[in-house]
Amino acid sequence: MLEVKDLHVYYNGIHALKGIHLKVPQGKIVTLIGANGAGKTTTLRAISGLVRPKQGSITFVDRELTRLPTYKIIRLGIGVAPEGRKVFPNLTVLENLELGAYNRPAREFRKDLEWIFTLFPRLQERSKQLAGTLSGGEQQMLALGRALMSRPSLVLLDEPSLGLAPLVVEEVFQTIQTINGQGATVLLVEQNAMAALHVAHYAYVLETGRITLEGTGQDLLADERVRKAYLGEG
Repeated sequence: MLEVKDLHVYYNGIHALKGIHLKVPQGKIVTLIGANGAGKTTTLRAISGLVRPKQGSITFVDRELTRLPTYKIIRLGIGVAPEGRKVFPNLTVLENLELGAYNRPAREFRKDLEWIFTLFPRLQERSKQLAGTLSGGEQQMLALGRALMSRPSLVLLDEPSLGLAPLVVEEVFQTIQTINGQGATVLLVEQNAMAALHVAHYAYVLETGRITLEGTGQDLLADERVRKAYLGEG
């Protein structure tokens, strides 16, 4: 579904991504793990059109993305839940979800909304509440729900567990598996390597702008290098 080839990205002269390659097959959960500053968020920003690569290609269902504006990329079927959630705090939960559906036919809105409320019952309970008054976990649910309102075939998730309590993290990852089971392909950027590798079909390790290791989630969970560097063992 998505293929990144030889991607190079610079930030103010800093070589942030140094020729990375990765693939996201349809119907799978693929995770990108690594330390802070490794280039994980930059990768998602490049895919979604928020930064322009110096070199390389990004293809989504055979469409080249590297020169498309973000709104056209979203219309092709890519949804984004950004790092830090980025909900609109002065709008209600429902208004945030409405913004996520801006490119959907009006006749589909009610059905899409019911789907989100099935995934996240708490959002229905708080639909008239200002997003800025929600807990961190509820804001993460809203960010994911807003991304899903566009009915994307590929969902980009940037650090969905950041700053959340362990029980909420577990709930978030269960939801990721649920939406994948319902047909969404997922590219997950995550510092919580243990949780990410447990749900991922395939995984890449990114270090200082380069892919240094890849394999199935289970293979990387068992890899001694990963266990020492990212799972706090050894």
